[in-house]
This record gives sequence, structure tokens and C-alpha cells, in this order.
Amino acid sequence: MPLLKYEQIAEDLRTRIANGEFVAGELLPSGRDLAEQWTVSRATVVKAYDVLRNDGLVVARQGSGFTVAETPIARPAGGRRAGSTRVSGGAPYRRLGIPDRTVPPSQVADVLGLMPGEKALRRIRLLLLEDGSPHSLVTAWFPPSIADAAPRLSMKGPIAEGTTHYVRRETGLSPVEGADVTTVRLATEEEARLLEVEQPVAVAVVLHAALDKDRLALVCEEGVTASHVFEQIDKYPMR
Repeated sequence: MPLLKYEQIAEDLRTRIANGEFVAGELLPSGRDLAEQWTVSRATVVKAYDVLRNDGLVVARQGSGFTVAETPIARPAGGRRAGSTRVSGGAPYRRLGIPDRTVPPSQVADVLGLMPGEKALRRIRLLLLEDGSPHSLVTAWFPPSIADAAPRLSMKGPIAEGTTHYVRRETGLSPVEGADVTTVRLATEEEARLLEVEQPVAVAVVLHAALDKDRLALVCEEGVTASHVFEQIDKYPMR
């Protein structure tokens, strides 16, 4: 399905930001300039910027337009329902270590469809609370086919547009189904250290898989959250 005009504008800006044409804090083209460039109304440009704002990629500055966000945000593992945005569930985060290829835990290997001993690309991030303390430790695992096709996944540092958008741009693949499994266990010594909690402590573990149209996993994320900050709220109609 071809992209609508506002989606084309959003994708063009997303690509230019990802390629470094606009850096963090830099002012983006005005609504008037983009409307003239794309031969569209100002309202269409506003919709495009709303898409990027909901992804946490740009920030509105009163009286000056939009700038590239200076603090990237990320979401905890799971909860990627259709229509959800990075802003609604996003939080500041720190990238831990350097992405590497290693053999994942058995539950992750099963989701990714890997052979025994086969390596996957690992990226680790630590989501933070408003006061800067740890909230959730998330390890994202990418199968070799995705990691090979999307080389920035192997580089240190955040991907401001988000890995989902980046993988889609590089591979043409998008998630169409998500699966979340939540369990509870005791934290490992390393998890307790990174989450800054004393052992023994219970943690909630969300195993999230994003599947494409062929039901192949594009990524598997394992999110670990200490019990004292874990909260899950579901709202639904009742008859």
C-alpha cells in the first residue's frame, strides 16, 4: 500500500535525521517550507511532524517550530499494540556496552528459530525513571539475517528513529504481530547490580517477540524489571 503524503514527508525527515543531515537540537524545516516543497497544505505537514513527535524523534519548540530530540527515548519490552507510540510508553535510557554477537538463552533462541549454538546480535539498554534511577533492563536479540542487513544495529550508540523503523527501512520487513510472555523469578547477581537493588529480589520478566507476515521473528526482547517498580495496567470494555 503506497504511503499517504504526510507519511512520505515523515519518512523523508526520518531518513534525513538518521543520515545525520539534522543533528540533536537542530531546527528542522518550517511547515511553510515543507508545504511548498511537497505541494501540500500546512495541515499535512503538521500531521507528518505529529508522527515524528509521537515517535520521540522531534520536539516542538514554541515559536520556533520543531527540533531533533536531544534525549532519545525507548520503551520497555512488550506492550507494542497497534497504534501505540514510543512517547506514550517511552523513557530516557542508557545504552550498555557495545552490541555483540553471542549465543542467546534457550528461550530467546527458540523464539528466533536459531540452531543450537547459533549466535544472535545483542543490544542492551537500561531504561530510567524520572529521577535517573534504573527502571528496566532490556536485552534485544536480532537474528543474524536482520543483523547482517541492518549494520547500524551492530554499532555503539542509540538509533534515534528506533530499531523498528530502522530495520524496516533497511530490510523492508515490518512486525505485524507481537507476542508477550510475562513471568516472575529472582534477579541474577548482574541484574540486581544494574537495577541497583539488593538480593534476593523478585523481578518481572517480559519476553517480547515481534513477528513479520511470515511469522518469523525480527527481534526478541527480554525486559527485566524489579518488583517494586513493576506495574501492568490493562483497560478493556466489559458487557
